Amino acid sequence: MDFQEAKERVPYLRRIIQHHNERYYQFDAPEITDAEYDLLMVELDHLEKQYPSLLSPDSPTQRVGAKPLEKFSTVRHLTPMLSLGNAFSDEEMLQFSDRISRLRGFDESIPFVVEPKLDGLAVNLIYEKGTLVQAATRGDGETGEDVTQNIRTIRSLPLSIPVKNDVPIPDVIEIRGEVCIEIEAFRKLNARRMEEGEPPFANPRNAAAGSLRQLDSRITAKRPLIIYLYAIGYQDGLSVASQGEALQQLSAWGFPVNPYIEKARNISECIDYYHRMGEMRETLPYEIDGIVLKVDSFEIQAQLGFVSRSPRWAIACKFPSRQENTIIEDIVVQVGRTGVLTPVAILRPVSVGGVMVSRATLHNMNEISKKDILIGDTVVVQRAGDVIPEVVGVLKENRTGREKPFIMPSRCPECNSEVVQLEGEVAHRCIGLACPSQIKERIKHFASRSGMDIEGLGDKLVSQMVDKDVIKDPADLFYLRREDFLQLDRFGEKSTGNLISAIEKSKTMPLDRVIYSLGIRHVGEHVSRLLARKFKSLEAIEEAKESDLVLIRDIGPEVAGSIVRFFREPQNRHVLSKLKSAGLVLSDASEQSSSPISGKSFVFTGSLKNLVRDEAKRLVLSKGGLVHSSISPKTDFVVAGEAAGSKLDRAMAYNLTILSEEQFLEMIG
Repeated sequence: MDFQEAKERVPYLRRIIQHHNERYYQFDAPEITDAEYDLLMVELDHLEKQYPSLLSPDSPTQRVGAKPLEKFSTVRHLTPMLSLGNAFSDEEMLQFSDRISRLRGFDESIPFVVEPKLDGLAVNLIYEKGTLVQAATRGDGETGEDVTQNIRTIRSLPLSIPVKNDVPIPDVIEIRGEVCIEIEAFRKLNARRMEEGEPPFANPRNAAAGSLRQLDSRITAKRPLIIYLYAIGYQDGLSVASQGEALQQLSAWGFPVNPYIEKARNISECIDYYHRMGEMRETLPYEIDGIVLKVDSFEIQAQLGFVSRSPRWAIACKFPSRQENTIIEDIVVQVGRTGVLTPVAILRPVSVGGVMVSRATLHNMNEISKKDILIGDTVVVQRAGDVIPEVVGVLKENRTGREKPFIMPSRCPECNSEVVQLEGEVAHRCIGLACPSQIKERIKHFASRSGMDIEGLGDKLVSQMVDKDVIKDPADLFYLRREDFLQLDRFGEKSTGNLISAIEKSKTMPLDRVIYSLGIRHVGEHVSRLLARKFKSLEAIEEAKESDLVLIRDIGPEVAGSIVRFFREPQNRHVLSKLKSAGLVLSDASEQSSSPISGKSFVFTGSLKNLVRDEAKRLVLSKGGLVHSSISPKTDFVVAGEAAGSKLDRAMAYNLTILSEEQFLEMIG
């Protein structure tokens, strides 16, 4: 595509992508598949890279994050972001309405706009001539922190205002909104952080605030932030007379506006809305802690004015507290599917928000130490996200001296294997290969394509086999009989025969694949190959010392310690003994030493006709060769398939040896 064609195509792509963003995020009614959407994004990205002059800051491709900041700069809002007064009951809402009537001098029903009060982080957005130019946190109401780079990563937020319905785009407009994280997305985010040994966020609001205040916007881009816009501050060139009209215009422009916002004819309807939202609170996808009432008319808002730093025409109506006091009677440990040990508080049962709570996760030892939690403490408990019970803090003034500290066990409560806390990690982990709590994940990893590659052994089948006690550790797979499979649901003679053949075939896997399949912490495919190449057998690795391991390039003290701990664990040695007895090849049976490509480096480019790229790489590795992702003057061979790209050009520039797929297959035999 030449420049003129691209110049016409790029604006079209931006418009159509923004349209599909609206359909997906605002209306929950996508018109195309994710794959079709991705193709549009890829095309736009390609054209912008081909013709950099066509790139603009409001392009959808600019959401992925930019260069990290050294610190946040401070910006002043065009109009102040005022705080709201609070009401906590029907009576206080009626008093709010009465004050408005007295200030206006007559008793007349005033229309309001009512909306859920999202528990997130308020932000102020400035668009100039329709393009987002600045985003800031609320700060002290007058000034906030510049988080423009991070706000751009929120996919539901338009980066530019489209011309719609003949409404002129203001030269400058200030739009207020709330950034938050939905409860289910928050759970998944915390689960992922805990698996990676990172401390979990206390609640969705903290997660949203922490994500929006990242100096590296590439981290923010990976967080599931959403935004709802709820007000217009300063504006130049827009004619709207009420809060309701302002929200309608924002929605028409494609901004996400909360679907539960309503108009109320009087304070009685506001109170009805307050109770309805209180009942719906449990079913909403995000956290709310009340509702907000706003006088609808901008003219009446101006008449009422402000008091101190709060508007007289708006108020936040809070729901009853979800916190209660109770006593930690004990602390027990749960073992997760990845081996992470999580301390759990056993509470004296207490009703929190209408739900009886008797347990609450304490996350990890760092969290227990930070909150100074002891067994026997009186604590404040709340339901995070109105769902997950958590200990907010300790009432230390209630201590009697009989409280005692919790100590993380040194042996796993499920399998008695060693519990370790690796350097730099918050989590304590069980390293048992046959630990009941993690056995399903262990077996899935063992049988995975990069591991023993047992075709047909999927997640559902593994779960069924473990649940029915058909297998209790990975080695049990090699002792299964035909009748063991026939007791499983939807398993007949043919599928049984196929799986038995796949298991038998896996017995001859190369040593590095066997090592990888064991799921040793910090031992991926690369380190597995290093170990196989150095020690030649699993028995030799079992006897290796840390001092032996750290001599290997790319293996440091942390990885070496993890390997030694794994192989000295009696339970793991027992499983390895069973694998050996089952007939697995636990030594390096490859022809690496005599192979003509041993020690030679390969780079693949383009698509291969007869091999999947991963299979070609494995062939090289099995014969002692090396596979690199990038080309250098020291690369020995470049294998060029169809549609080879820039790597082939660099290979020719370096005068490297270039092989066709056929020449490569002939070379490796």
